[in-house]
Amino acid sequence: MKINLLTSFAAGMLITSTICGAVYLTGKNDIANATVKTSVNTITKKVQPSEEEMKNQLEAKGYIVQTKAEVDKQVQDAKASAQSKAAPAATDAAKPVTRVVVNVSDGMTSIDVGRVLQAANMVKNAFDFSKDIEAKGLENKLRPGVFIVDSKMTYDQIVATIFK
Repeated sequence: MKINLLTSFAAGMLITSTICGAVYLTGKNDIANATVKTSVNTITKKVQPSEEEMKNQLEAKGYIVQTKAEVDKQVQDAKASAQSKAAPAATDAAKPVTRVVVNVSDGMTSIDVGRVLQAANMVKNAFDFSKDIEAKGLENKLRPGVFIVDSKMTYDQIVATIFK
């Protein structure tokens, strides 16, 4: 009985599949067979911001916006000022530069440093130099070391180099 039942089930499945296949292949369902074509026309129009809008956007982000004429004027002004500064520098180049190596050892005082600088014609008077250092409150800032000063330096630069 099991064999007969199994054979009947298989025969029913075969008949059902055949009927479904015949309906599918012979059916005139236009929607299933038709391919859907949709066309979308998109128009993109590029909108260019105005010069004022672009300038405002850049300035809002921290940029400096200048016209070519403004930049050219600044370049010319810079070149003119560089040339006017170069003329005095040429006269300074004619002067010889005196370099002095000040070797500060333990136990030296500001008067000793003043004597070295006076010998090199960097200061006029060693005693006045020492009094000025004391007036500025730098007498305790003198530390041992080797310091190089030259005649191009101002008095305050010399003091700042040696008394750190």
